[in-house]
Amino acid sequence: MNGELAKILVADDDDLVRTTVSKILEMFGHTVTSVTDGEYVCEVLDDSYDVVLLDINMPGMDGFETIAAMAKLELDIPVIFLTGAGSMDYAVKAINLGAYDFLTKPIEDLDLFNVKIRRAIEKRMFIRRERHYKKELEKDIRLKAAELEKTNVLLLKYSHSLENATVQLMTSLQNAMEEKDFYTAGHTMRVTEYAVLLGLALEIPEADLVILRRAAQFHDIGKLVIDLSCIQKPGKLTEEEWGLIRKHPAVGANIIKPLGFMEREYFIIRHHHERMDGKGYPDGLGSDELDLLTKILIVVDSYDAMTSKRNYRRNMSMEEAVAELGSCAGSQFDRQCVDAFRKALLNFDATSDAFSQDYLDNFTIEQENKEK
Repeated sequence: MNGELAKILVADDDDLVRTTVSKILEMFGHTVTSVTDGEYVCEVLDDSYDVVLLDINMPGMDGFETIAAMAKLELDIPVIFLTGAGSMDYAVKAINLGAYDFLTKPIEDLDLFNVKIRRAIEKRMFIRRERHYKKELEKDIRLKAAELEKTNVLLLKYSHSLENATVQLMTSLQNAMEEKDFYTAGHTMRVTEYAVLLGLALEIPEADLVILRRAAQFHDIGKLVIDLSCIQKPGKLTEEEWGLIRKHPAVGANIIKPLGFMEREYFIIRHHHERMDGKGYPDGLGSDELDLLTKILIVVDSYDAMTSKRNYRRNMSMEEAVAELGSCAGSQFDRQCVDAFRKALLNFDATSDAFSQDYLDNFTIEQENKEK
């Protein structure tokens, strides 16, 4: 289309009207196709047309039925209804059905006719531009989305690498701490093993197992910055020394707090010395305020503490420690966790190779591969 010139479809069953309107439009430079009824309109109409002039009273499909059929084609071509003199009710109905404008027959004011046609053409031009803009916008959005997806994949890979590097660094620091302390050597690995064992027994989701394992691995990391040499002294600890020890859950949680990917681990580490009756530390949370992963760590950490050697007391046997867990179930420990842990320990062969660093490393690798 060049300037205001357009391709126009005229539908009218009156030969004289159809011929006259077509000649006027051709005189204005437009290309015209003329048909005698609504059925022909639906046959020939396509997206190449710019305006449709549509008579109302036609045999077969009248103008109202035709515009309804055109709407289903979703071509968005402006329709100008041709109405006989004195049929304003028809004109109003046509507008309500979606007609762009209407003209009365016979056409007497050519200037007004030309203006109405030109405005309809401009409407069509606007529709075409809008469609083109939307199409280009959708194309641009698809391209940007594809680029963003690629970027997100790279960022995700980088994030995983950064997380792994951070965890490895913290593990090295944790191991270095334990190597200096004879009485806590191996404590972290054993607690992690017990936590995984109990988590599997409780059939917690795999994603939660990964979180539980990592929380268990770093639950005592707060001891890195607290002088706990008092643990190695012979005899019982003083209240002041116990007060110092009680700081390590909060200190450990603060160490990992900046790591956004360990938000749930932060909660578990901070509260692994809480009690079900709310008499634990550092926040005195009760059973309803603690999640299952934290309750698991509370049980297994206490079990390993009871079965580990200390200068000031002898270590308990497995049977004694399990009995102690049972006697404190409901007050200090979660009863469900205690029962499940007791059964898991009884069914576990302590001489097997299942509990080893290789076992834990393989478990972690499996979970990380599933996450990817």
